[in-house]
Order: sequence, then C-alpha cells, then structure tokens
Amino acid sequence: MSRFPGLHRWDVSPAEARAIQQRLRQRLILEDDFGPVATVAGVDVGFEDDGTLARAAVVVLDHADLAVVEQAVGRCPTPMPYIPGLLSFREIPAVLAALEDLERLPDVLLCDGQGIAHPRRMGIASHLGLITGLPSIGVGKSRLIGTHGPVPAERGGWTPLVDGDEVIGAVLRSREGVKPIYVSPGHRVGLESAVRLVMDCVTRYKLPETTRAADRLASAR
Repeated sequence: MSRFPGLHRWDVSPAEARAIQQRLRQRLILEDDFGPVATVAGVDVGFEDDGTLARAAVVVLDHADLAVVEQAVGRCPTPMPYIPGLLSFREIPAVLAALEDLERLPDVLLCDGQGIAHPRRMGIASHLGLITGLPSIGVGKSRLIGTHGPVPAERGGWTPLVDGDEVIGAVLRSREGVKPIYVSPGHRVGLESAVRLVMDCVTRYKLPETTRAADRLASAR
C-alpha cells in the first residue's frame, strides 16, 4: 500500500493542472508545524531518454552532522512536458517513487525548486509537502517571481522576496561573495525556520548539502 494517498491525477491538461494548484494552495500551512528535526532530505530530479523518463533522487542526511543516512532513486515516465509553473506535475510522481523506497521518511524535505515563491503559490516544495504531509522547503537557484531589495553581504543574511504586498520567500546569502539563493516555505514550515534549516545544511558551498547530495544522485547513471 502506498504511503501517500493520492490527492489528484497526474495525467491532466495544463489548464486542469493550474486549477489543481489553485485548489490545493488553500490547504497549505505556512507556519511551523513540526517537531524535533533529526533528519533532513534533499530532493532533486533529472531526466533520461530525451526527457521521457524522470529520475528522482532523495538523499536523507543527519541534521546534526550532515552525514548521509539513506538514499533512494525513483523513476517514472514523465507525465507532462516542460511547462513553466507546472514542474511539480512533471517531477513529483518520480519523487514519490523514491520516497516509497526509504525505510524511514525524513523530518523535513528540502526541494530543488520553489515553495510558495510561485505564481499560484504551489511550487514543487509546496505541492510535495501537501502530497506527503511532510514539512517542506523550496531552495531555488534562481528567482521565478517576486522582487526584493539589496541582499546583505554577510553569510546568512537575507532580505524578503515579495510579490505585491505578500512575502513569499527569502533571498539568502548562503555564502559570502556568491550570488544568493531563493528560499521559500513549502508546507508546515514558516519563513524564518525555512531560512534557519537551509543554513543548517550549508557548509563551504553556496548550495546546502541536501541539494548537492540529491543533485549528484539524480544526475548519476
């Protein structure tokens, strides 16, 4: 039996997918709703066979020392072509396959992509958090939407990412002297905790170790 009861079908049209996003956004919890964090997991997705097969990697790390605890790869036929704003429909089925293979689910998911920093507040981190029920955070390498002021130069400094009058994330200087990354709540995690948890996973590189480990596994053959 699947760990994750389905909330909707994946083989839908782009218009149906956008309607699903609008419906699901009402269910997001955008404040801290989690207990002690012993493990954090990075989630990333690559593609094989000219993009027709999604290859998802989940790497679980110990929150204290960032040692790898467990990892899994899931493959799934890609249900939707690349459409900006609808990546979760292209990638999540493979991620769910990887999560099913873990012996123990992580306490928090850090996804390569956006949480609520998304036109319909339903990036892959938010969508995956709702599907799994797990606390989730979006860690984006680039900005999808929103504007922001100057980002503090020091490591760990951040400035709000806003869309209209709504704060949708943080533009975070994860390492001094490098371009910032974009952190946004996914589900069951507030913004300040999202920034803190991401920085807990940053060592001497720009990207958190969760992202780096998942990217390596997703890109491997």
